[in-house]
Amino acid sequence: MSTVSEVWLRGPLDDAPPLLQPVAHALLQAREEIDQLMAGFPDELLWEMPFGLASPGFHLQHLTGVLDRLFTYAKQAQLSPAQLAYLKAEGKPGEHLIYADGLVKVFDAQVNKAITQLKNTDEAILTEARGVGRAMLPSTVIGLYVHAAEHTMRHTGQLLVTVSVLKNRS
Repeated sequence: MSTVSEVWLRGPLDDAPPLLQPVAHALLQAREEIDQLMAGFPDELLWEMPFGLASPGFHLQHLTGVLDRLFTYAKQAQLSPAQLAYLKAEGKPGEHLIYADGLVKVFDAQVNKAITQLKNTDEAILTEARGVGRAMLPSTVIGLYVHAAEHTMRHTGQLLVTVSVLKNRS
């Protein structure tokens, strides 16, 4: 068991707006837990779906994609063709070999991008309306950021369970 405190207990993040600290802390916590969990994970188990659970590969792709999409909406932008293609490919190993460490690195980079966006967000816009998806469903900047954090932690927990099952099968 680690003796390092959870991210939220290490103090505020430099340059991040005070109201967005919990979002940043959750994303950084998820990154640390996923990095530790996936270290040395066997690539041949990446797309396994024990008991019908979503595969580790899906969770890693989905975590990255959702962060990218929600933070795009927070910027009041629509998804690019590349983002839509990524969404369509989530959970599929595709034609090319995809490795666990590669998916973790892509997730880590997306968290870094999200933290940078949080640091550059003016707290005065947090309650501004934002449309989500093609239907432009109603949300706010802070609603998108908070949902990104809670969704990331939810899938981090699901990934932990799936990886534990796969590593401990007899």
